Amino acid sequence: MDTILEVNSVSKSFPIKGLWGRTKGVVSAVDQVSLILKEQGTLGIVGESGCGKSTLARLLLRLIEPDLGEVRFRGQNILGLRESEMQHVRKNMQMVFQNPYSSLNPKMTILDNVAFNLWVNGESKQEARKRAHYYLDAVGLPVSYAGRYPNSLSGGQRQRVAIARALVLEPDILIADEAVSALDKSVQAQVLNLFQDLKKEFSLSLLFISHDLNVVEYMSNDVMVMYLGTVVEKGPADRLYSKPYHPYTQALMNSAPSMEVGINTLNKHTPIKGELPSPLNPPSGCRFRTRCNFAEERCALAVPQTIEVGPDHHVACFLYETGNEARVVS
Repeated sequence: MDTILEVNSVSKSFPIKGLWGRTKGVVSAVDQVSLILKEQGTLGIVGESGCGKSTLARLLLRLIEPDLGEVRFRGQNILGLRESEMQHVRKNMQMVFQNPYSSLNPKMTILDNVAFNLWVNGESKQEARKRAHYYLDAVGLPVSYAGRYPNSLSGGQRQRVAIARALVLEPDILIADEAVSALDKSVQAQVLNLFQDLKKEFSLSLLFISHDLNVVEYMSNDVMVMYLGTVVEKGPADRLYSKPYHPYTQALMNSAPSMEVGINTLNKHTPIKGELPSPLNPPSGCRFRTRCNFAEERCALAVPQTIEVGPDHHVACFLYETGNEARVVS
């Protein structure tokens, strides 16, 4: 597959202000993150809450400006574009947010919530509403819902509206930021299947962000695991799930309940210990070292390099720095 989105060493820190407006610290939210999203593929990004997943999504759209790095959409670095030029890029990279209860305008009908994005981009109201009807139908909402207001819909129905609102601009990339985490499990399955169907129907590339390992495995061709703002492991979903290398990935796998009847994942890998460190004062060297059972002295002294442990499968861990199956790639 061709690459549609390439991110190189993107970083973002936020200053923390004290009572009198003085900077008292800096939160390192995203640190040297790189990724590749393939044309019509799905990249799943997984990690605990606070690991930087949602911040990364906003950096890709420049809803937040990165401090460093490159974000290349179809080969063009969008970080140097003017705001007027970014509007065109954002039409091609749309986001579905986590909370369907707050992402829709409660004073607008369902139809106008979907059509609004077209109005602000110069479409007539008649043409915008015509296209909005088409995409509401595409996400499985009947015509009778068009005149309703968001407060009359269930959570799953509201998320379908949010997806239609993103699709109406006919983007190439859809970024789903915890798009099913606020829904009941039964509704989650329906919306996940909808994402899969829409991806095929509209030839979408999908960036799927979630803390749920089972959801990411179901949705993704490739997976990237984040911890405290950094990437610890990434690779094809089937390889990463069948043989996770990084101790953090292994611990995540161990803590996730199996979707298969009779399969017990406990004790397969060492569980995560300790508390997540504060991003105000992340550990030196490998950020996972304070919770890792395999940590050595060198883990505190240097950041581990990215190692290739299999075809397109990379891990940032000193455990794999030497050996025939691994080599340094960055």
